[in-house]
Amino acid sequence: MSAQSLVGRRLAEVVGSWHLYGSGAPRGPADVRLIADRGAAIHLTTRSDRCLIVAASEPDAGYDMGGSGRVTVGAVGEEMPFADHVGEDVLEVREEHPPITGRVALEVTFPTGRVRCESWAGDLRLASV
Repeated sequence: MSAQSLVGRRLAEVVGSWHLYGSGAPRGPADVRLIADRGAAIHLTTRSDRCLIVAASEPDAGYDMGGSGRVTVGAVGEEMPFADHVGEDVLEVREEHPPITGRVALEVTFPTGRVRCESWAGDLRLASV
């Protein structure tokens, strides 16, 4: 899926998933889904080759991984950068593709600011810019 397909869509909801192991605090989110007002769900995550993945995908349910912990899924809190832009239209999307890799970053522009999504050492990082 092209990241450009986000342009012109209104962000209706943001859902994330977190890997919980033992009693430690969750890291992450491991992935994020941007739910548009027209029913489209855009999945942002990373791959083992450290590329940023943008794909059409509905949110999953959480699941138990036995001794490896569990994955929980739910709405992101207000501390997440995309939360500030729920209800806003996506104005622009800019991708970064270094010459020898795939997509490593994506910036999503809203009327009130931008969110940068990037793969960093295999982890998804989100930041307001």
